[in-house]
Amino acid sequence: MYPRPVMGQQTSIKRVEGTFDVAPRSRFAIVASRFNQEVVERLLEGSIDALIRHGVDRTHVTVLSVPGAWEIPFGCEHVARRKNISGIVAVGAVIRGETSHFERVAAESISGCARVMGKHGVPIGLGILTTESLAQAMARAGGSMGNKGWEAALSALEMASLAARLAGSNT
Repeated sequence: MYPRPVMGQQTSIKRVEGTFDVAPRSRFAIVASRFNQEVVERLLEGSIDALIRHGVDRTHVTVLSVPGAWEIPFGCEHVARRKNISGIVAVGAVIRGETSHFERVAAESISGCARVMGKHGVPIGLGILTTESLAQAMARAGGSMGNKGWEAALSALEMASLAARLAGSNT
């Protein structure tokens, strides 16, 4: 357990956080799987809505469509290579079936996105659902559990803001 700071000591600690404010020329890409399209379409709509409502110009949002969750890291890699991208939102849905295919695709898709983010320093908001059923996926794609595409876009926005702040600071 860490000792608690004495009152007043926290003021000398520098805290750097991202916000949902975007620079005027910020560019975002959404890499969206076509597999489980009914679910992913809702995630995509949530992502686009979140970006636009938080000030990203429509003309600065690109949607890259890929066949399935397995291909999402490939799409993210190619988008991240462009030096003018502020952030990426990855949306897809991997729903458990009768084989171990689910675990392999979900794990590699998610870890592939993490590798791209680390390699290029471009934030990726993760909106890849891994659920037991279509009903669970729909609940997380604009249903009773919210829209994870919206949340992934907010994450990408905040991390893009944080990256910009870090680039301009001595932290």
